[in-house]
Amino acid sequence: MKTFSLIALALMLLSCNESQSNTFVDSSEKSQQQDTILKRYKVKSGIITYDIAIKGDVIGSKITGHGIENLYFKDFGALELVEENSSQTTVTNLFGNKSTNTTNTHTITKLDNGTSFSVDFKQKKIYKQKDLAMALTKQFQPNADAGEVGKEMLKGIGGEKTGIENYKGYNCEIWEVMGVKQWIYKGVTLKSVGSIMGITTTKEATNIEFNVNVDKSKFKLPDYTFVEQDGLFEDVEIDTDFQDMDENLDKLKNMSFEDWKKYAQANDEEMLEMNETELRETYDMIQKMIKMRQQ
Repeated sequence: MKTFSLIALALMLLSCNESQSNTFVDSSEKSQQQDTILKRYKVKSGIITYDIAIKGDVIGSKITGHGIENLYFKDFGALELVEENSSQTTVTNLFGNKSTNTTNTHTITKLDNGTSFSVDFKQKKIYKQKDLAMALTKQFQPNADAGEVGKEMLKGIGGEKTGIENYKGYNCEIWEVMGVKQWIYKGVTLKSVGSIMGITTTKEATNIEFNVNVDKSKFKLPDYTFVEQDGLFEDVEIDTDFQDMDENLDKLKNMSFEDWKKYAQANDEEMLEMNETELRETYDMIQKMIKMRQQ
């Protein structure tokens, strides 16, 4: 279910570009902004349950999968936790030899005012790092309308609003970008359908509660060891004129696929789980986003 994580990566890189073009913020305003809660959604809080379905045919293999995702957020999305339990089965039949492989996945990700946490249940570790997109937006666009910023990001990577449709009583804007169609209500995606390389992933909200009390227990993480993790741009100071960031982007731009693969897998546990096709897809998207930002 990495289709949507690639879109998130694209949005992160474009958010850097959007932030750079903003008006200069003086030091007195910065001190006030540091205490500002970034409003990611136009809804104060929410509890949403999604049903996830996967199906597709890839080179002699039939893929099916199902999952449940729970989303909890408050403070307009500044505090958010997403938990997913899913199962995917691949049935391969080549030259009369049939094999079946089923993988189960359990993930938890949490965002807490600019810091992200990712739970690794296999290693019993929680990876913690600064969320660059949140940090940049919080500093340079603290009073921005989250919905409008999101729309500009989508437009920046070729996204297009194609209509408005009622989904379970909520009037959603329909946006399409990079093979993914999304139904978005006040910044919150209630439905998405994406097709990549013959595999279609559908995620639909089956239970929606907005502006409700979300108990603090919903944001609790497992009692695992925390691991501080460097991001691709962890050494970039947010209050610079982006020269350091441009240098980092240049380094990535000039990396061959093999060099990037070695670097990425050494700094990101998830990359180790990706196959060659998924890694190539991620590399190509990063290169595309870098070119768009530097135009």
